[in-house]
Amino acid sequence: MKTNNYISRRAVVKSSIFGALAVAIPNVAYAKTTVESKRQPKNINDLFYRYPAIHEDIVSEVVGKSHFDLNRVRELVDKRPELSRATWDWGFGDWETAIGAASHVGRRDIVTYLISKGAKPNIFTFAILGAFEIVKNMIEFYPGIQKNYGPHGISLLEHAEAGLRMKDKMTSKQISNSENLISYLGTLGNANGEVFLNEPEDKENYLGDYKYGDGENDGFSVKLNMRKMLTLGSLGAFGGALYRVKENVFKYNKFPTVSIHFNKENRKVVSLEVREPDLVLVAKKV
Repeated sequence: MKTNNYISRRAVVKSSIFGALAVAIPNVAYAKTTVESKRQPKNINDLFYRYPAIHEDIVSEVVGKSHFDLNRVRELVDKRPELSRATWDWGFGDWETAIGAASHVGRRDIVTYLISKGAKPNIFTFAILGAFEIVKNMIEFYPGIQKNYGPHGISLLEHAEAGLRMKDKMTSKQISNSENLISYLGTLGNANGEVFLNEPEDKENYLGDYKYGDGENDGFSVKLNMRKMLTLGSLGAFGGALYRVKENVFKYNKFPTVSIHFNKENRKVVSLEVREPDLVLVAKKV
């Protein structure tokens, strides 16, 4: 109802403006009819609830596909180059841009395409491109920036290492630049982020679904990702990695303000608590 009222008010204002113009310039009335016949949606209620924001399904697809599918990214971004700067929150503030997605998986081809369409490169982008002098100058200009994480808690050094994943399509100079950057970042001692405890020996005990409400999607799933790390995601889905800081306590994607606490009874995990600023959410294992 709120959306409809909002659209109605905009429609009234818009029609009044065109009406005033039509009085002064008769041809405007005809032009308005022609344009609206082509662009007016069949049903105003079909507009995205946050219109004029771009629909979240399109945004999430652009960011998701930027990890691996250049052809689909081209289809979406060629049509709307603004999408080259698309940003998505995967959960708890895990913001990722399309170029950020392509960067941490080492997809140089997708990175360069997105830049050509208006994406904004940052230090992580330059790291996967092996831009040794640029990254070095950025760190010297702002000491400590090398400790910052990219999407999903992925470090600057890991981004640089990902830059060699398309080695078979790189020139010898590009390979040399990437190797020099990796070596340089390694000498800094802190470009790979903080050190965490090893995962628990009984990590299978943590796996499963956890519910915090009666709704179909009111819960989390704890799974193992491709690197066999514990992850927390929406019910039935994979999510961010869990980094162990002490017994039964983990950081979500290395975020400083989001921690996951597992509760045990008789050595078995029975529930978890998501703790973030101003919220503690308890979910029972099912």
